[in-house]
Amino acid sequence: MELAHSVPWAGHLGFQKSLHRIASRFVWPGMYTQVQQFCSSCHTCQLTTNRGVSKALLQPLPIIETPFERIGMDVVGPLGRSSSGNRYILVICDYATRYPEAFPLRSVKAKQVANCLLHLFSRVGIPREILTDCGTNFLSNLLKQVYQLLGIKGINTTPYHPQSDGLVERFNQTLKNMLRKFVSETGTEWDKWLPYMLFAYREVPQASTGFSPFELLYGRQVRGPLDLLKEQWESPSPSGEHVVSYVIKMRERLEQMAVMAHQHMTTAQAKQKTWYDKKARERSFHPGQKVVLLLPTSDNKLLTKWQGPYEVTRCVGKLNYELYMPDRKKKHQTFHVNLLKQYHDSPQQFAMPSVSQSSQQVPMQNKEHAD
Repeated sequence: MELAHSVPWAGHLGFQKSLHRIASRFVWPGMYTQVQQFCSSCHTCQLTTNRGVSKALLQPLPIIETPFERIGMDVVGPLGRSSSGNRYILVICDYATRYPEAFPLRSVKAKQVANCLLHLFSRVGIPREILTDCGTNFLSNLLKQVYQLLGIKGINTTPYHPQSDGLVERFNQTLKNMLRKFVSETGTEWDKWLPYMLFAYREVPQASTGFSPFELLYGRQVRGPLDLLKEQWESPSPSGEHVVSYVIKMRERLEQMAVMAHQHMTTAQAKQKTWYDKKARERSFHPGQKVVLLLPTSDNKLLTKWQGPYEVTRCVGKLNYELYMPDRKKKHQTFHVNLLKQYHDSPQQFAMPSVSQSSQQVPMQNKEHAD
């Protein structure tokens, strides 16, 4: 079995190909099961193949109806240093309206992040929840004190799984694409263009809500360059509408838009879950079970991507598991189930009955278990 699967000229091919090599020359009782067990417990194959790892079912976050009740926060960068010395962008998105904010920063130290949050809170109020990744700047004692002082619940996504904060991740990609188009033309002035990019994004209706972020937040359409052009062609008519009447109408419009936006988000969320779950299935692990972990490596695809094995210590929520990692500085770390797959220990020895030469063929299966 070692010669048929593990040596360099065998190539660590899958179970079916390894079985075919053996079955064309030898046969013994229980050969099919033993070869299958040998290939499935091959340490090298378990660390280098993605076969057999399906994504967990999508778990959408609860829909938020109140603007800036829950916000997502992330950092883009490092970017090319601007003429103002900025290299990073602190990105914040509101989950109810999809309204984005972006702050250029020289560094991503916790103090700088806290200052940006205070500037934001002075305009939109204090949120109940802030969703971030596990970056050290977001887990600092300073930010924890700010959260505690202001009654904010901090929610951390699992490492290497940005899909947990999909709203901010999608805006990050859009912002990066916009930056690439402007940086090539403006060089070190990219931070000067951030307000224009934010305006462009806030003005456009979102598929998930049916309205623009600006309209959901302020209850009216934003007055932009095209409106200025239109006003040059049309004579503005004086409006004698009373202020109180205007406020009442705006409040009614906001309430109607909130209901419609909630319906749009519910429908969009259901469609996204249906599409995502087509190739997903539920997987679970139990304490004491061994798994391997998918972590980023270099761009060389020939290098091992899976690392471990590590022992599962406990389940954290529905889709996250804490691992005991004795080779790491932080011994206990939590990861999303999509980054894990079961590790099969290789038996101490395979019982090998007397081998006889035979031309008898073992029935093949159509589908291979591993590459």
